Amino acid sequence: MATSNPESLEDAIFLKKAIEQANLSIPVDTAYCVGAVLVKNGVVLSEGYSRELPGNTHAEECCLLKLSDLGEAHGAVMYTTMEPCSLRLSGNKPCCERLIEAKIKRVVLGVLEPPKFVEDCTGAMQLEKNGIEVYHLKGFEEECLRPNSHVLKK
Repeated sequence: MATSNPESLEDAIFLKKAIEQANLSIPVDTAYCVGAVLVKNGVVLSEGYSRELPGNTHAEECCLLKLSDLGEAHGAVMYTTMEPCSLRLSGNKPCCERLIEAKIKRVVLGVLEPPKFVEDCTGAMQLEKNGIEVYHLKGFEEECLRPNSHVLKK
């Protein structure tokens, strides 16, 4: 997983938008508050946050569900405050699988998933294994984790 990239200014702008989305997430004791922004050719296609839509939805899932056609996501970049999940305790499809199916080109994340709910998240690894570039944009960890203080401090 890369930790720097040539589009870091644009990446920082869109990751901050994802952080804004995470802050809209209503805290619950059993899940993280995550924000995501789907971007293609510098244009925001959709935004989402944890539990925004019915069905215990995750942020990345909300972004994809808001598209009129999933094909719009082909070749796009997903900015997310936390590593896309590789396992859903609810039994729902993991976000990394959804991103692979949507043919996302690149994922920029703020933090790796802490081991609070799932011992070993392998989302980034699964994305890379399927040809999706993954970048951990350093310097945003505190802002990305702040909406999750309700579960991380327990």
